[in-house]
This record gives sequence, C-alpha cells and structure tokens, in this order.
Amino acid sequence: MASLQTDFVGIKSPNPFWLASAPPTDKEYNVRRAFEAGWGGVVWKTLGAEGPPVVNVNGPRYGAIYGADRRLLGLNNIELITDRPLQTNLDEMKAVKRDYPDRALIASIMVPCEEEAWRAILPRVEETGADGIELNFGCPHGMSERGMGAAVGQVPEYIEMVTRWCKQYSRMPVIVKLTPNITDIRKPAAAAKRGGADAVSLINTINSITSVDLDSFSPEPSIDGKGSHGGYCGPAVKPIALSMVSEIARDPETAGLPISGIGGITTWRDAAEYIAMSCGNVQVCTAAMTYGFGIIKEMTAGLERYMSEKGYETIEDFRGAAVPNVTDWQYLNLNYVAKAKIDQDLCISCGRCYAACEDTSHQAIAMSADRTFTVIDEECVACNLCVDVCPVEDCIDMVAMEPGSVDPRTQKVVEPEYANWTTHPNNPAAAAAE
Repeated sequence: MASLQTDFVGIKSPNPFWLASAPPTDKEYNVRRAFEAGWGGVVWKTLGAEGPPVVNVNGPRYGAIYGADRRLLGLNNIELITDRPLQTNLDEMKAVKRDYPDRALIASIMVPCEEEAWRAILPRVEETGADGIELNFGCPHGMSERGMGAAVGQVPEYIEMVTRWCKQYSRMPVIVKLTPNITDIRKPAAAAKRGGADAVSLINTINSITSVDLDSFSPEPSIDGKGSHGGYCGPAVKPIALSMVSEIARDPETAGLPISGIGGITTWRDAAEYIAMSCGNVQVCTAAMTYGFGIIKEMTAGLERYMSEKGYETIEDFRGAAVPNVTDWQYLNLNYVAKAKIDQDLCISCGRCYAACEDTSHQAIAMSADRTFTVIDEECVACNLCVDVCPVEDCIDMVAMEPGSVDPRTQKVVEPEYANWTTHPNNPAAAAAE
C-alpha cells in the first residue's frame, strides 16, 4: 500500500491534508474533532498580538457563489483573525499538541509590522510545542486596512524583513503565506526565500465582492444595509492557485522552495494535482466548511488508491511531475493537430455543442434533420469548446492526427515544420533573426 506520510520542511504528518487557518481551526474543540476524523495537520486560526481586542461582525460573514445545482463554487468571507484571547489559544494549542504528537500543528500569526511585536509573540508560540509558524501575509480585508495581512504581502521588502525577524527569534520552521492580490506572485515568493523562509503557502483569499442585493443595493454579506470587500475561496479559485504555484515552482529564483498548496481543494484529485505541481502538502478550508471534517476519509482513500494504482510508494514519487510540462505559449508545438470526434452511442442530442460552435466558434459541427451531430473536419480547429459544454462525460473527444496525414482544414501534411512560435516565420522576432 502507498504511504501518505509526509515530511514537509521537517514537519511530519500522517497524510498531506492540513486544515487551513480559518474558522474550522479556531478552537481546541474543532481541532480535536478534526484530528479524530483523520486530518494530518492544522494551521491554527491566525493569532494576533495582545492589546485592543479583535472585534468581528455579529451578522452574516459569508457570501456565496453557487453552481446550477446549488453546489457551492465560491465563498466570500469578511471574518477577521481570531477574536479569542491570545493566551486562551496558546493554552489550547499546547493541550492539543500534547495529546496528538503525531499530527502537525502550525501557528498562523499576524501582528503589526514591527520587530518588537514579532519578537514578543514568537517565544510564547514556541512554548506550545507547535511544529512551525505560518506568517499570514495574505488576508485581504479588515486587517489589511490596519497595515497587516495583504498590506504586508504586497510589499516584497516587508516580507523579507519580517521573515528575517522570525528566523532570528524562533527555532520553528517558517512558512510564509502569500497573497494572490498581486501582479507577479514570483516576487513575494523570492522575497520570502531571501528572508530565509523554509517554505511558502498559497494562495490566500482573493479580494472580492460576490454579489449585490438588488433590493437594498448592499453588497453581500450585508451588515445593517452595508457591505464590504472580503476574501474569496473555494473550488472557483483553484485554477488561479494552481497557476501561481506553477510560477513559483518553475522560476529559477524560487525553484525548489517548498510549497504548501491552498485553494479550492475539494477532492483527492485536486490534492494530487497540487502535489504534481510540486506541493509538499495541501491545506483545505472551504471543503471542510461545506461537507464537514468527515470529507478527509474520501480524500485520503482516493489519494492512496491513485498512488497504489500508479505504483507510487510516497507522494515524493510524483511530486513536481507536472512542472516540466508547464511552459510559455511561445514554446507550444504548432505542428500538433487534433479534431473533435463525437461518440454517437453516448450523444443525447441536446445540441449544446452545435449551438456553441455555430454561434460562437468555427461552425464545425453539423446537425441533421434527425438531430444527429457530426464534426466537419475541414472547419474544426480543435478549440475544445464542444467538449467543455457537452453535459455527457467522454461523449466528445479530441483525437490527434498522425504525422504524415493531411489536415482537411489546411490541406497540409501534418509533419514537423515549425517547432513553435519562436521559429515561425510570422513571428517578427524570428524574421528579424534571419
């Protein structure tokens, strides 16, 4: 059987699934239930400095985006960091770590961008026996307006500075949590590495307003007729997160920097994709808030089954396997040709592929009088839209043409001619080189 045990920057856990810093990890009761359910680790909800108390709203804190079947696709929240006393959290963390020594327990921290504030809190966190700390440089709402969270994460110099402080004043591994609310994710990641970070985690939530009530004209969630921007998470953000992870994994300046993947992880398959994109573990929040802690059983069973079928003994056997296949557009093979093929036995004659292609694409699907749909190879550019809109899985497939065959659309032989855009004669740069 495959082993799901992980060693992430020296932090061991029985599986790569950690609960992210969020409401599910705000108190001892929740974390104990999570560990009993089978989670490999938790990142405790973000701790703040002692002083004026954090005050959360006593009203709706979440806004949602649903799919057609009311499946939760995205969740917006306006909740702040923990509003519980710092010492209460520290005492509970110590008790939990004592009783679950084999599980990873990480302290998420957000204090003012001042050296003394970090120097004061780190020893107290260390006394809990926590396995590491996560610097919350990602929260885009509430705390960012106070000069913390994303306000720090958007300034690489601040990231490097605070990371250095934490490495100086703590023996614990330092994970820097990055904000996606930035133009180039590679710059804060590089800053974290320069500061001595042991790893980065990403993505934190995306700054958002999910909807507007068209009666009150207040953004949702609405508090007494007013709304605010919040942090967006859930399955909808996974494509953004995967792309940002890939940028860090393949950039020469940050390649090899350990990554904890966060963003829309709902199934074992999502987790496997993050691992293939170089992540040493994954953090989950929205899926647990949607389905409860018990979802971990499906995640671990599915990942273990996949690994066993592939012959992988540990996640290290396939971690990063997808990174070499991520490239810039200009290096894609322009000689590759495919055509759509419709499986008539699976087709339910709904006509979605025809409507999409006829109205918005290349008029490459024909409809007969009896509603039989076929592909017109001479017009098909293999854009894949028909596959994406088809409601029947595997009904439409893209079939690659063999080298030496004639492309009916261009009447040219499918064979190596121009490897990619960098050598194509229509590329001004290539023409200038000649």
